[in-house]
Amino acid sequence: MTSSLITRRRVLQTGVAAAAVAALPQGSFGAESVVKLRILETTDLHVNIMPYDYYRDAADDTVGLARTATIVKSARGEAKNSLLFDNGDLIQGSPLGDFVAYRRGMKKGDVHPMVAAMNTLNYDCGTLGNHEFNYGLEFLENSLGEAKFPIVCSNVIKANGETLRKPWLMLEREVVDESGAKQKLKIGVIGFVPPQIVQWDKANLDGKATTIDIVDAAQKHVPDIKKAGADIIVALCHSGIAGGERKGGEENAALHLAKVDGIDVILTGHQHFTFPGGKEFNNIPGVDVKAGTLHGKPAVMAGFWGSHLGVVDLELAKDGNGWKVANFRTELRPIYDRVDRKVVAKVDNDAAIVAAVKADHEGTLKYVREAVGTTSVPIHSYYSLVADDASVKIVAEAQAWYVADLLKTTSFKDLPLLSAAAPFKAGGRGGPNYYTEIKPGPLAIKDMADIYIYPNTIRAVKVTGAQVREWLERSAGIYNQIDPSKSGEQELINTAFPAYNFDVIAGVQYKIDPTQASRYDNDGKLINPDAHRIKDLTYDGKPVAEDQVFIVATNNYRAGGGGNFPGNDGTTIVLDAPDLTRDAIMRYIMERKEIAPKANGSWSLVTPTGNATVVFTTGPNAAAYQPAGIKVEKLGDAPEGFIKYRLVG
Repeated sequence: MTSSLITRRRVLQTGVAAAAVAALPQGSFGAESVVKLRILETTDLHVNIMPYDYYRDAADDTVGLARTATIVKSARGEAKNSLLFDNGDLIQGSPLGDFVAYRRGMKKGDVHPMVAAMNTLNYDCGTLGNHEFNYGLEFLENSLGEAKFPIVCSNVIKANGETLRKPWLMLEREVVDESGAKQKLKIGVIGFVPPQIVQWDKANLDGKATTIDIVDAAQKHVPDIKKAGADIIVALCHSGIAGGERKGGEENAALHLAKVDGIDVILTGHQHFTFPGGKEFNNIPGVDVKAGTLHGKPAVMAGFWGSHLGVVDLELAKDGNGWKVANFRTELRPIYDRVDRKVVAKVDNDAAIVAAVKADHEGTLKYVREAVGTTSVPIHSYYSLVADDASVKIVAEAQAWYVADLLKTTSFKDLPLLSAAAPFKAGGRGGPNYYTEIKPGPLAIKDMADIYIYPNTIRAVKVTGAQVREWLERSAGIYNQIDPSKSGEQELINTAFPAYNFDVIAGVQYKIDPTQASRYDNDGKLINPDAHRIKDLTYDGKPVAEDQVFIVATNNYRAGGGGNFPGNDGTTIVLDAPDLTRDAIMRYIMERKEIAPKANGSWSLVTPTGNATVVFTTGPNAAAYQPAGIKVEKLGDAPEGFIKYRLVG
């Protein structure tokens, strides 16, 4: 999605006072007044249990709770006292999750493979992620019903006014202090999910549940946790780290949450980044990337898909009848390294987890290998961020075909139909192999999930030509501004901009000029009202008029406001379809039996001239393909296994 976030080497950072950690028991506190507590975090596992890429149908040493579990057990063995938490996004995100949801099924009493795996590790608590809601509330409850660990969430409210899950709980643990004596410790745990779930999964939540702001929920419940006698409070925050002024309702609110008095440790997630470390968080006031703190409080974000284990080591000092945090250290432990541009596993699989999911893993392999049609051309996404692309075009074609059929008897049938789609697998933080690459020949279900990785459903919105233009301007924020007069290399891609927000709209023709400033910032806020990157926007050979009316086929995430795109706030929806986008793609292919999606140059980049050397990175296999409509030149190796190219004028 963006440039690679994973450092592929062990990141070890220390808290502000951590230089004194080793000496603390011999310092002002006696050994009997010091408890060392290790807090462990997994996050954004997305049903990645085995070290296997079902899309490529090949082993993958960069993912899998089976590997993370080995590190968990090692980390526990090093500490007298430890707690293990999960930060959400458990039951959706890989073909294994889809196999369970759409083929195997989940009735009450069934054990979800993600839960089966986690039960072997004896988690202390977890929280919900936004993707827990993708398959509906009944599926969520059935999937988590057999978990042997509690799950808290304080800001999802049912129609009857109660929280969907218990908002917080108190873990009462007997721990061993540094003198070897037993002590009592009360750890309050509270959970949060992005409030935007009511937009992203409106069909599943409308009339059943709503959300409140993360900080508001914390301010409501944290005093009660303190009143109940918590020595420390751990926030399981399935929300990322972002700066700026708090306005309420933020998707990424962890930094604002850190200001809430009483919270001692923040476990973050959702963004699929790493913290401490992670260049995405540089220069944000209140964030110390090296120390691993948010407003001075220890925090970790343990990557995604099991890539890392987050570790927070606390030194607790006696405080009257209770305990308080005196010192801390934050750390990330990766499951693999990258040596000479090759992935090297750091640990082996945990046998208990492998055994727990064996049947479902084998079922998923059989499921994803089922054929649905053929393609006469390769479908890949290596150049999807710089040129019109077949992997995006097939999605747009299928969406338009599906929507046209449903609208043919409605009052919208004669309006021009466009289709918006984005490249999901475009390298970035997913690594140099995180691209779609399907060779000519049979297409299997795994290829549908490869082309379209999310369980989104189809929507259609009614918008004006002006909104179409602004929609594209928002998408064009993926590019850094290029200065043609400046010599030397200039990075084309804005690595903080997720590829899934780079919508291409098929049915209109246009150019994107990256020498202009972006009208919108990464969050979709208008920042440069006089800037215009979208050039020569036409429909059917004629300039698009501002008041011209279009129907745009898209997905539930975008239509409901995901990404903050102009024209998409839920009010413009004219078709709310029940089917998954990838199912529509599958039906489209099955009807045709053979497809040949073609990038026909409906959009293109204005290649900067002058002294600028405009560069971008892509996967190693990109060399086997020449993008249509743009000229590129391979420059050589880039960090983390990527390859660097430049645009040729």
